[in-house]
Amino acid sequence: MASSGGTFPIEPGSARGRHFLVVEARFYDAIADELLAGASAALEAAGATFDVVTVPGALEIPAAVAMALDGQPDEYDGFVALGCVIRGETTHYEIVSGESARALMQLSVDEAIPLGNGILTVENEAQAWARARVSGEDKGGGAARAALAMAELRARLGA
Repeated sequence: MASSGGTFPIEPGSARGRHFLVVEARFYDAIADELLAGASAALEAAGATFDVVTVPGALEIPAAVAMALDGQPDEYDGFVALGCVIRGETTHYEIVSGESARALMQLSVDEAIPLGNGILTVENEAQAWARARVSGEDKGGGAARAALAMAELRARLGA
């Protein structure tokens, strides 16, 4: 696996008994499929179980996480956010990329939840594919591994 940054090694089977929610934005279906493939592989390798819910776009991901926390507060040990925002001709890119990241960070800190952010924010589709491909940067898998690592840290700290 190629990577442009460090990764947390996750021991196989280390997340047995943990249950995660993957929230995926399907605005770019094929890219979403690849992100989900990476996240699923990482969670399965760690022995975690997971549910997947789909939302229309990246701006809806934080609301879905908040709904899960409100409706089923003890159901999930962590969350994985997956999506893709590609710069267009208007300022909408800045709003979607910035606000989705801000809201996810706010949820993570305010609620002390393990959350891996796999929302790609890129200039073009080629950059998205380079980051999404499981055989490339595998950002979906990276987001899942981040959620797994933070769930382990939360358990260790007794949060």
